Amino acid sequence: MRIGIAETTREERERIVAESVGNTEGLCDGCAPGIMEMYQDYIDGKKELREVNAEFRARYMSGAQGPDRAGCGMGE
Repeated sequence: MRIGIAETTREERERIVAESVGNTEGLCDGCAPGIMEMYQDYIDGKKELREVNAEFRARYMSGAQGPDRAGCGMGE
């Protein structure tokens, strides 16, 4: 599978992220929008997928939060 920016179109990158993350419409834990936003630089062709994932891992390992949870209003 081609995933590099140089080998893919924006539409292909959007599909790669959507297929990798899965169905975010039905999720209600508040993190799905943050996960999709996390990959926006890849979709826009600004960063390679490996760079986005490495940045996320670095934040996770350092104890910094991952994508912000916006909440869905359930139980709040």
